[in-house]
Amino acid sequence: MQRYVVVDLETTGNSAKKGDRIIQFSAVVVEGREIKTQFTSFVNPEKPVPPFISELTGIDNGMLEEAPVFSEIAPRIMEILEDSIFVAHNVLFDLPFLQQELKAAGFPPFRGPSLDTVEFSRIAFPTLNSYKLGDLADSLSLYHERPHRADSDAFVTAKLLLACMEKCASLPVVTLEQLVPLSYSLKNDLAGIFEDILEEKRRHIEHLPPDMEVYRGIALKRKILPPDNGPREIGRYPQDAVEKESWFSASGTGMEARPAQFEMMDHVREAFSAEEHVALEAGTGIGKSLAYLVPAAFQAISEQKPVLISTYTVALEHQLLNKEIKRLEQMLKTPVRTVLLKGRSHYLHLFKFEQSLKEPDRQYDAVFAKMQILVWLTETESGDLDELHLSGGGKHFWQRIKQDGWHTDKKDPWKSRDFYLYAKACAASADIAVTNHAMLCAELERDQSVFDGFQYVIIDEAHRLEQAARETIGKRASYNQMKYMMARLGLYEQKQLFYKLEKMMEKYGLKARLHAFECDAILQGLDAELDDLFGMLAQKVLRANRETNGYQKIKLRIKKENWKQKAWQAVLLCTERIRASMKEISQTLEERLSQLLSEKKMKEQALAFIEEMYSFLEDWRLLRDNLAIFAGQNGGDENVVWVEGDLRALPNSLVIYCQPVHAGETLQKAFFSRKKSVVLTSATLTVGGSFRYFLDETGLAHTTKTVRIPSPFRFDRQVQFIIPNDLPDIGSVSIEDFAEKMAGYLLAVAEATKGRMMILFTSFDLLKNVYHLMKESGMLEDYMFIAQGISSGSRSRLTKSFQKFDKAILFGLSSFWEGVDIPGDDLSCLVMARLPFLPPDEPVTEAKSDYFRAKGKNPFSAYALPEAVLRFKQGFGRLIRTRHDRGIFLVLDRRIETATYGPAFTKSLPPVRIRHLDLNETLEVIESWL
Repeated sequence: MQRYVVVDLETTGNSAKKGDRIIQFSAVVVEGREIKTQFTSFVNPEKPVPPFISELTGIDNGMLEEAPVFSEIAPRIMEILEDSIFVAHNVLFDLPFLQQELKAAGFPPFRGPSLDTVEFSRIAFPTLNSYKLGDLADSLSLYHERPHRADSDAFVTAKLLLACMEKCASLPVVTLEQLVPLSYSLKNDLAGIFEDILEEKRRHIEHLPPDMEVYRGIALKRKILPPDNGPREIGRYPQDAVEKESWFSASGTGMEARPAQFEMMDHVREAFSAEEHVALEAGTGIGKSLAYLVPAAFQAISEQKPVLISTYTVALEHQLLNKEIKRLEQMLKTPVRTVLLKGRSHYLHLFKFEQSLKEPDRQYDAVFAKMQILVWLTETESGDLDELHLSGGGKHFWQRIKQDGWHTDKKDPWKSRDFYLYAKACAASADIAVTNHAMLCAELERDQSVFDGFQYVIIDEAHRLEQAARETIGKRASYNQMKYMMARLGLYEQKQLFYKLEKMMEKYGLKARLHAFECDAILQGLDAELDDLFGMLAQKVLRANRETNGYQKIKLRIKKENWKQKAWQAVLLCTERIRASMKEISQTLEERLSQLLSEKKMKEQALAFIEEMYSFLEDWRLLRDNLAIFAGQNGGDENVVWVEGDLRALPNSLVIYCQPVHAGETLQKAFFSRKKSVVLTSATLTVGGSFRYFLDETGLAHTTKTVRIPSPFRFDRQVQFIIPNDLPDIGSVSIEDFAEKMAGYLLAVAEATKGRMMILFTSFDLLKNVYHLMKESGMLEDYMFIAQGISSGSRSRLTKSFQKFDKAILFGLSSFWEGVDIPGDDLSCLVMARLPFLPPDEPVTEAKSDYFRAKGKNPFSAYALPEAVLRFKQGFGRLIRTRHDRGIFLVLDRRIETATYGPAFTKSLPPVRIRHLDLNETLEVIESWL
């Protein structure tokens, strides 16, 4: 019987080698899949505990004064660990830290096997959003009494270990038989657990659940198309407010009646009935998801005309599917047939995956991804990549096994179970299909789109539609992408795709025009040319961005006139040579594949490989075509071309982009003109009460019907809008002086609000200055400072960290101005450092300005100002998320009252009183308000 010791440490910092020490140790013993005992002790670190650690853990210096030093508990620790497997959540932190302390205390290191519950949980639960211990505890309903305390963390980690074992024990035998050999390539000693579980499972007769099957040696969920029971009766659409109130109250959802929501329902209903397009601005708190879902359901079920809903974010997609549509079904008292539609490459190609399992591949990321997918196949109905939590390397493996069609006429034995074909079949019988803007726009220019069957469309978060269209229609080619493609193909001696293709040619006695060594020579030359091209671009980017002010992300726009300059001729010639070499490689690969396809007797593994090669060839051609944008063939003034990269990783981080300057024309021709009714909704569509800017950007005619429904929130009672009158005008002082004044001001405000403050910036330089000035002042030592571009992690991770701490300040850049939802007391104070004008030298902004200038319009009033006002409205929307929220809104940019365009911003907000106060007056307001 295996004995596991689950360990967690609390420490004074992250590095034992730099002198950080353990302040609490806990070990939980697990035997026979049961928790047996737990040993916990505080440890005197013989040094002060930093305030941040005390805030995080609740362990202060007073609690450790009488605690033993580490050397006193070390013998007990050695005794517990003897003949055991060491387990921790992130074992690469806890084990080395413990080893360092044991060494310092004169004890030998632990030499037994180790196991990481991060790795184990990622395999056992491959679809979770986060593998942090607290998030896992929430997801798996493991009671976590005191996060960031070693005793509670160790106990929860032990329960997590048992949950992972239990999940794996529930897997079918065939899945475990495939997991065991793969587990030998993992970083930790998980193979023993998988072997034990498999051995135990084999002792019993297995009965698969009715919704699961084993096909060709792989266990997966059965695909069952929803039955079409003919027309369904959902009653009459509620006509007036009284009927709607009665209908809502009878639904059993407990939802309150909202007149604004009823109004929006009717406008969507009318748009569908009249078969017209409508732009509908719906203020925060209306409940717009249900306001458009109810009429969509009546249109789809009563009228038998399916409705497509597109959102910008994956989060809203999931909210619609997992929450709002379930609520809708409860109201209608009938199922609503719903499908989530993605692009083909989002789905798993089962034939390619099956064959990949037969390869002797021991590369960690590929092996790990295979294990995750095997477990996932027992759960997934959709086969959609977005369900999976793959690593970066795992996503590279996905490129090999993604569904991108069938390139040969040979039979795919998995076709009857194909996920993409299943999604299309579900869509054909769906009432409501949900997708995202990127997917919608990717289908715009196709002759046959997966969305052709949907003539009634709702675009949520419609203010992002034009941007999504530009990005999706646009093209990109990156250094990493091209080097990755080169590595996938490989030279003959590297034994990658090209080697395998050549071996297959030899097997069938076939010969191509170009010999293998000639192809190798072309590939070696191509590799060198790529290094030259991106090396030259790196130099040009650096030269153009000498003054980066510490911001690492840099951009360089490339205009048509650049190609006429002598300095750019070498870049142009190098690009042409790369494209010529890529074309030659394409031709020789096509020739080889064509010869192989003429062979009659081809085994399945060879056929799957040919499918993979055709898939690779399609990506290779696309990349070559995208490089045409860089060879001066950028389509004239309609497109903007630029190079983007990170100063810390040149040339590896460089990406070449080409986007249309204005996507409205494409949206009009390829989308709006082909649909009977499109409802476009968002909380921010108007500037100064006018839809003109939004209609122009999206290509909608000015005759399009427009509707504004204000928010039901009482902002005049929920918000204190303050403009400081004792801060300098940002245009009258240097950025350093303004940062200093701003930091001093915000230190006082932060103390008054007890943190719970988000500061929105438009410039990384200003963010960095203010962050360091505030942090290094020493005035807020027990506060958590979280800054985009400085603190590590994604936007959602930074937001979760902000919500986790009682006293926290969040410093955000562009992506924090919208889509961040922090309701309640977690956010009490929103600060805008500057009005959110886009940087004028940013490539797309500059190109847009050129575009309006060429049309005889003022770029500032036609583009820069309306764009800034919309971002301002989005930013303001972060503060009040429910009718119970209260908050302070501070705008530190005096231009909002001194510039002639200032009223454009203030008038864009709901009715709210503006106050001009000095710091002392502001602090008094905060004290009484919060």
